Amino acid sequence: MNEIPADIDIDKIAELFHTTKQRVRGLLNRRTLHKTPDGNLILDKSISGVGSGTNVFLKNYEVVRGFPKIQRAMMLQSALAAHFSCKSVAVEEKMNGYNTRVAFIDNKIIALTRGGHTCPYTTEKAQTLIPEKIFTDHPGIVLCGEMAGPDSPYVPKNIYNVKSLEFFLFDIREKNTGIPLSVAAKYNIAEQYNITCTKLFGIYPIAEAYNKITRIIKNLGACGREGVVIKDPAMKQPPLKYTSSQSNCSDLQHAFTYYHDYAKSFFYSRIAREAFQSVEWNETPEEIQHRCIQLGGSILQPMIATIKKIQGEEKISENVQILVKSLQTAEKFKEHLRILGIDAIFHKPEKINNEYLVKIQKINQRTNDKTESILTGDTW
Repeated sequence: MNEIPADIDIDKIAELFHTTKQRVRGLLNRRTLHKTPDGNLILDKSISGVGSGTNVFLKNYEVVRGFPKIQRAMMLQSALAAHFSCKSVAVEEKMNGYNTRVAFIDNKIIALTRGGHTCPYTTEKAQTLIPEKIFTDHPGIVLCGEMAGPDSPYVPKNIYNVKSLEFFLFDIREKNTGIPLSVAAKYNIAEQYNITCTKLFGIYPIAEAYNKITRIIKNLGACGREGVVIKDPAMKQPPLKYTSSQSNCSDLQHAFTYYHDYAKSFFYSRIAREAFQSVEWNETPEEIQHRCIQLGGSILQPMIATIKKIQGEEKISENVQILVKSLQTAEKFKEHLRILGIDAIFHKPEKINNEYLVKIQKINQRTNDKTESILTGDTW
């Protein structure tokens, strides 16, 4: 049994999590709830009412709840009818970046990634992009959004007309409880403090939503964008997400480039999405054939390219970059990746005006090793 650190107030955590002291002790003993290098607590797995990625800041026992998993609509029309009892739904763009929660802790802005870790790079960006006044005026809120752009170290994208990295707000939630504000309240606060939000396509009656969303998804797919999040405007019911075929194929293309690192976890659900969407859209044999070719190409072409590169003695890596104000941030981010178990090579910083561009190679060792072993005669 692990010894529980003396500075952890089990009674207080039990109160914040609305659970028992015995349950908290169990979480700590199993290290499901454990300390981070900066001295806070992270919850790695969801427990009743408290999501994974929840962070407890021990100085003042403030909690930033893990962002709740959004369920996916597979057959859109049926899912809308079964899921929502509200009369209308708000339809917002689902952006392809990385989930970020921004809060004001110990008198400074900090940014947490999905797993609950404080990311030094994202924090530096958040401190530049988000005015501190929003938190001094509203100290009990957490801004939930997507960090997107070419200077993302996790999901770099060039499809949003973003120069470096931008924060796109999609929810505002209460600190400690995680309760969301309504869609209207979110947009009002965002406008007041000049914070960019994900695009709101509109608020549609449930009876009209399927046709509206289908047209939106087809247009987003044609632009290489991801999809939509469908919300109860009052945020009393959990939202749904729905994505384009092009987004599914883009995900598969990335996964099968690094097939022995990512492909298994990406494959099945995305194939299922394609099948259900094809049926719901009542596609012709020609449209089905086009979907099959697009899907197959997304799987085979990147995998073949990877094998050929490794056959030519080239190592496979994910190439990303960060743009930082301080080289200390780059060093902290290097340590952040090390803690997460990511093997990365940081190249020499390039000064651009008052910032530094740092190119990073994230090594996908499992794909490299597996491919090399097969090329030299190993079996699968």
